[in-house]
Amino acid sequence: MSARKSIPVPDPAIGRWYRRTNGQLFEVVAVDDDDETIELQFFDGTIDEVDRDTWSRLLIERVAAPEDWSGSVDMDPEDFSGQAEGEMPSGYHDPLELLEKGE
Repeated sequence: MSARKSIPVPDPAIGRWYRRTNGQLFEVVAVDDDDETIELQFFDGTIDEVDRDTWSRLLIERVAAPEDWSGSVDMDPEDFSGQAEGEMPSGYHDPLELLEKGE
């Protein structure tokens, strides 16, 4: 009988990206040492939280941040392409703009 080899789980680090075996990409966005929880943000923007025990059982690998980060932002590529430097994307509205106009 052969012993099953254990793959070490990388420590959670804020700002680091990881990939699950199903291909799902996520970033660690918070680590709470008091509660022993780790907050994850998946590429599509979904937020989840796992405890340290669950983290230690995840089948994950550390990966480089994706080149296209638009998955976690609710914008379509045409919203931010073709903009002049410093120009805001189409559809962007500054919530304070109404106050500045006195409306």
